[in-house]
Amino acid sequence: MKQRKLGAAGPHVGALGLGCMSFGGLTGPTNEADSFAVLDKAWDMGMTHFDTANIYGPYTSEEVMGRWLASRGHKPSIATKASITRDGKHPVSNDPAYLEAELEGSFKRLGVDYVDLFYIHRREPAVPVEDVAGFMGRMIEAGKIRGWGMSEISPTTLRRGHAVTPVSAVQNEYSLWTRLPELGLLQECGRLGVAFIPFSPLARGVFGRSAIDPSHSDFGAFRLEMPRFQAPNWAQNRSRAQAFQTLAAEYGHSAPALALAWLLAQGDHVIPIPGSRTAAHVGDWEGADQIDMTPDLVAKIDAVLPVGWAWGDRYSEGQSKAPERYC
Repeated sequence: MKQRKLGAAGPHVGALGLGCMSFGGLTGPTNEADSFAVLDKAWDMGMTHFDTANIYGPYTSEEVMGRWLASRGHKPSIATKASITRDGKHPVSNDPAYLEAELEGSFKRLGVDYVDLFYIHRREPAVPVEDVAGFMGRMIEAGKIRGWGMSEISPTTLRRGHAVTPVSAVQNEYSLWTRLPELGLLQECGRLGVAFIPFSPLARGVFGRSAIDPSHSDFGAFRLEMPRFQAPNWAQNRSRAQAFQTLAAEYGHSAPALALAWLLAQGDHVIPIPGSRTAAHVGDWEGADQIDMTPDLVAKIDAVLPVGWAWGDRYSEGQSKAPERYC
């Protein structure tokens, strides 16, 4: 797999990373054997950057990854996150004491004494981002983290934090059905030498090899809450997704590989992190970094999935409270 750099001072990693949220059961039931198979397949394909968080499970994803690391002896680049508290009165915390305690907990679950990347999972408006950046700088100096990042933020927040302690990566949702980062954030990351990490790059399973079914019993409550998977929106979105699958097949690609190739073509600093509960689905991504995104192919994708094509909001009202809105 081709390599990309995880920030200006970061390591080189596979052009695709692995998102490990699904190991915690948020997108449907799974088990450790299947999660190990996913990790093995990703590693064998050359994916060397694995992304998790304390909230996935909670804790399950980190625990599974820790046992996998101990059993395999591999040394991937690891990113984890903290900030989402599950406290209804204080759902997001960027307090340095809280973040450090959560980081120490992640070390124990992962079986490591440092991580390559530590994110604030969401920004807490009451805490100046400059204070967060200062704390992250101290963690870097202490050798606990190699770099830091932020998730679901605005370009302004990136600039403010980066001015105090250079940011390694920003992680926001970005795919052919969620294009908000193109309105400044993607470009600002490129200017500052910050890696941009698209999460849910396959539109939460929409760009799979076959159509997903929100009515299926294992679809997961987290996705069901999203308006894009609810009537009447889903019927419109499914139709567009099927047209994209047809287009990918015409060019000899799987739909997920083509969707990832489109993202990779948006900049050399873009490192998507698709996730899955099955190794077979991971195999569908193979070769995404080798697809030639010709002008003709790009134009046909634009015709099938023009900017703004998706019906419905990407998050429900409850899910959309913490991400920063800047447009």
